[in-house]
Amino acid sequence: MEEYSKELLRTGIIEAKAGNRDTARRYLDRAIYMAGSHDVTAEAWFWMSEVTIDSAEKRKALENCLSHDLRHARARRSLAILDGTLKADEVIDPDKLPPVPEGMRTADAQRFMCPKCGGRMSFSPDGQALVCDYCTRNQIIDSGTMPLAGEKDFIVAMATQRGHGKPLQEQVFHCNGCGAEFILPPKQISTSCVYCDSPHVVSLEKTKDLLAPDGIIPQAFDQKRAIKLLVDWVEGNGFKPEKQVELPRGLYLPMWTFDVGGGVDYTYEMIQQENEVMGKRGGQTVTRHSDQYPVMVDDLPLPASRKTSAVFLKLIPTFDLKSIQPYDPRFLANWPAEIYDVPMADASLDARGQTYAKYKRDLPHLVNNANIVHTSSANLVIESFKLTLLPVWMTELPFDGREHLVLINGQSGGVAGDLQVTPQKDESTQTGGLMDFLADLLGD
Repeated sequence: MEEYSKELLRTGIIEAKAGNRDTARRYLDRAIYMAGSHDVTAEAWFWMSEVTIDSAEKRKALENCLSHDLRHARARRSLAILDGTLKADEVIDPDKLPPVPEGMRTADAQRFMCPKCGGRMSFSPDGQALVCDYCTRNQIIDSGTMPLAGEKDFIVAMATQRGHGKPLQEQVFHCNGCGAEFILPPKQISTSCVYCDSPHVVSLEKTKDLLAPDGIIPQAFDQKRAIKLLVDWVEGNGFKPEKQVELPRGLYLPMWTFDVGGGVDYTYEMIQQENEVMGKRGGQTVTRHSDQYPVMVDDLPLPASRKTSAVFLKLIPTFDLKSIQPYDPRFLANWPAEIYDVPMADASLDARGQTYAKYKRDLPHLVNNANIVHTSSANLVIESFKLTLLPVWMTELPFDGREHLVLINGQSGGVAGDLQVTPQKDESTQTGGLMDFLADLLGD
């Protein structure tokens, strides 16, 4: 009966692709009636939606499909088009991705100026507000009235160029203040006009090949506090900079988070001891069984910038990711922010791989120490994702013959670097270099 239902489904699909809607509907309807598995039923309902013209009937068919297979990617994509969250002309051919546009592109940007005096406004990390550099007028950013930072549907994003692309082109801005046009620094989404110094932030929602940030953790302290944290970290590790150290620079770095679901399929062996018969010792029988272990991973973080990924990955656990706020461009006023250069599609493969490796390693302990002989990630799926901007302070520490990247968590003050050695603390190294260079700024 199951093979018969599959044959009915195959015939229905052939008729649907040939454009014979009525014939396809008869075969598919029969396949749904005869099907004994969720997979066949879900696929039949999906193709029923493909041969249905009425939008209400199409929606019902898609919902029936998802009720049997919640992870049916094509059904979720079709339902998103029906709901208007995905435009049909944005869907790309997965077998032939469109080429990345060459040259420069025009980008829309929001300009932040004081409504009272026309001066430049900057985000004040310790005040949660925009502050005018001239008349000190405040504009409070009321995050309490904002909704929580939302997540995007993975299937919908992967159906478009945005899910696969990365920013390769330079963006040209038109300043609304002085009329000048200038190029955005590479891999940034915020900068100031080189003529009138007014801060601008890109509106990525209007940039077709880039995903806009979903959330942000605002900077929580200023440069002086960052310097103090850097000095304490250097002193605590006993490092002595070999030359002058650059002041920490505040910026935002991008991070992907993924929700992973589905399950890990596995095959395990069971050994059964046979009973004694006629005084003879019984033997052992080995049988194999298959099952699936459910997977639920929430907000698995991955750096979205390759340049700082190694150190940034060390720093991510020091952030309170529960405090992520909805993205608001006002937080970036006069603060540089990097654009991701790791496409979401590439990052999702890493998230899926990390999740599978963890569950594969832990699976024997999760299933009562069963003898696992085979595992599969075929039913492991990425369900949703989020792009978040995290605040950091960045500098380089000249030590051991080269420049070492140091990042300071702009929320909690945690420090991480790429230094491979931790020398013993030596009192003779506590003066000179970094300490003398920053002493005046710290007031020490």
